[in-house]
Amino acid sequence: MSHSASASTVASAAASAAPLTRLLRLAWPVLVAQLVIAGNGLIDTIMAGRLSALDLAAVGVGASIYITIFVTAMGVLMALTPVAAQHYGAGRYADIGEDVRQCGWLALLVALLGMLLLRYPEPFIALAKLTPAMEDKVRAYLRALSWSMIPGLAFRVFYGLMTGIGRPRAIMVFNVIFVAAKVPLNALFVYGLGMGAAGCGVATAVISWPVGVLAWAWYAARGGDARYGVLARFSWPRPAALLELVRIGLPIGLTMLVDVTAFTFMALFIARLGPGVAAAHQIAASVTVLTYMIPLSIGQAALVLAGHALGAGEAARARRTGLTGIALGAAVAALVSVGLWFGAAHIAALYTPDAAVRQAAAALIALVAVYHFVDAFQAVVVNILRGYKRTLVPMLLYVVALWGVGLAGGYLLGLTDLLGPARGAAGFWLAAAAALTLASGGVLAYFLTVSRAALPDAAV
Repeated sequence: MSHSASASTVASAAASAAPLTRLLRLAWPVLVAQLVIAGNGLIDTIMAGRLSALDLAAVGVGASIYITIFVTAMGVLMALTPVAAQHYGAGRYADIGEDVRQCGWLALLVALLGMLLLRYPEPFIALAKLTPAMEDKVRAYLRALSWSMIPGLAFRVFYGLMTGIGRPRAIMVFNVIFVAAKVPLNALFVYGLGMGAAGCGVATAVISWPVGVLAWAWYAARGGDARYGVLARFSWPRPAALLELVRIGLPIGLTMLVDVTAFTFMALFIARLGPGVAAAHQIAASVTVLTYMIPLSIGQAALVLAGHALGAGEAARARRTGLTGIALGAAVAALVSVGLWFGAAHIAALYTPDAAVRQAAAALIALVAVYHFVDAFQAVVVNILRGYKRTLVPMLLYVVALWGVGLAGGYLLGLTDLLGPARGAAGFWLAAAAALTLASGGVLAYFLTVSRAALPDAAV
């Protein structure tokens, strides 16, 4: 029996399980992995908040800049997941190994560019109009984080491989190791050595290297590489393979850039309102990131399963998987939003002992409850589209929605009186929710069109 025939048999057997069951089986380790790594930002926020509002605000602004750079680079590398998933579904196992090696070269390039931007963040600093004291802390934080780019992106290649072949539990384990080490290292550098906000960045850089090396060492030692041949040989960069990864990954990276910069510039504009408001916004942003991990895990699970189905030539199963993922994501998001609305004050109290910051943060978390539902919906749908290797149209939709409606609208609502009295940080959150509502409708319509077009004529 050929590899393709064998793969089709395996795929058909897997398809006999209910779509919801298969989604949950794949989504839960992805969720744990995402929540744990999101805990990195939570740890930094809480520990910096215990020092001072200035340190908390510096971590908020610095993290926004870092995330803009790192997530954009990571987005480009996310091309590996749908590519590997479709190869896996089609039984083209050796092609997975070659694409992983090519993605490694791409990771090195974007990591070096990322390091440069983190060490020279002048455009971001100028936009934020920081006080001298906060600027010094933000720069020190970013310099430290620049050393985490190479191991961090090497781990993202590992992530793309293991997720694409439907084996995310190893990612979960290594993320747990990362965060478990992060807590004592933060305590050492932030408190013990008195480095403040910069100590958070130092701790991240210190632990990123051993975790990145350990992940690939484990992969080499486990003996499971024979099928894919990732480590079987060395490959120089191949322009055709790199261009294919860039064709899929660059729109993902730019989509994430649009998403994150809308969020980053939101933080930078809000920083103009003072450390107290910036600290409250950072708490709301931290809550948003944590809750976002839930729909992200559902979307990535649906991405992989849809990719496997498409690789096996089963477009109808891919569409069913996508629709099931969307329904699951919407149901879970509704529950989370209700919890945020009623628990806003209690959540804010977990972050800071400062009463004024707590009160301001609680008001923003109530807005996050509305924001989360539409954010969750679009997160699931756009990941499913990536399983179809459709990434350009969503990017264009996000440019219009998040920059045009979200960021520009937030500036008008939050910092000017053109649309009524300036609403401060709340204005930015209201505009962001409106932007994501627009984006959600756009990507849903596109998914329904793409998934129907992929069906055989007899199934339409």
